[in-house]
Amino acid sequence: MNTQSYLMGLIGQGVTPSLTPPMQEQEGAAQGLRFVYRPIDLDTLKLPPTDVGRLLSSGVELGFNAFNITHPCKQLVLDALDAIDPAAQRLGACNTVLNDAGRLVGYNTDRSGFASALARELPDANLDDVVLLGAGGAGSAVADALLSAGVTRLSVLDPEPDRAQALVEQLRANAPVRTAPQLRSGSPEQAHSWLPNATGVVNASPIGMFTHPGTPCDPALLRPEHWVADIVYRPARTELIETASALGCAVMPGQAMAVGQAADTFELVTGRTPDRSRMQKHLESLIAAEQLAGQLKEHA
Repeated sequence: MNTQSYLMGLIGQGVTPSLTPPMQEQEGAAQGLRFVYRPIDLDTLKLPPTDVGRLLSSGVELGFNAFNITHPCKQLVLDALDAIDPAAQRLGACNTVLNDAGRLVGYNTDRSGFASALARELPDANLDDVVLLGAGGAGSAVADALLSAGVTRLSVLDPEPDRAQALVEQLRANAPVRTAPQLRSGSPEQAHSWLPNATGVVNASPIGMFTHPGTPCDPALLRPEHWVADIVYRPARTELIETASALGCAVMPGQAMAVGQAADTFELVTGRTPDRSRMQKHLESLIAAEQLAGQLKEHA
């Protein structure tokens, strides 16, 4: 019998409704582990994001094994760490922290989660020319994963062109000289000229979430030859994914990255290989239950 127990926390603003804790706990239970995962919501606690370091220190004292870090603390947390994985260091953002005998070690499983999801869900994706919509923290991780996967040209579009340009400069600075990809940045308006020649499209913006409905680009720009990936996983299939699928595009809904990130975190924390298919089913059932509850509430 495995007597090891695991205690995790999720630090960020508005994280109480997150589906990551129950998904991780269900995988732990399926593997016969005692795995407890609790949200540490800055909004609920009325704490500023700058308290992330203090919360980590308190968590270590209370016996937490690890933490996930989300908006708006992924960059702020770096100053509180004793060691940082090269990918997290390169990205300037950390979303997973392990308590290694009192030492705080940071990782970025957003990046690895998207990379593994892309390889798993779209193994034949043409990476010649990819348009990335969104240059925030998630966009940075996705961009790095895309370059590592072998993208030849990456076009980064963001409503804040300066942010897109800053990401391109960061990527350019870290790219190997011999295999440096073509990189360019712009605003969403340039999708009209860049998307027609693209081979793939990735949404790393919040557009498509329940709170930000719609599509991050004009759906009329999509062609059946495109592959389309989204990182938004609530709803289960965003308007972008539904539109692309109806056109005949190969698609990767947001659950794939959510599961990839969670699976990589689970393995870092426990040393156990997670069952990604099982985790995907767990997440889909959680989303379905959430949507059903919302529909019942609307009709109450």
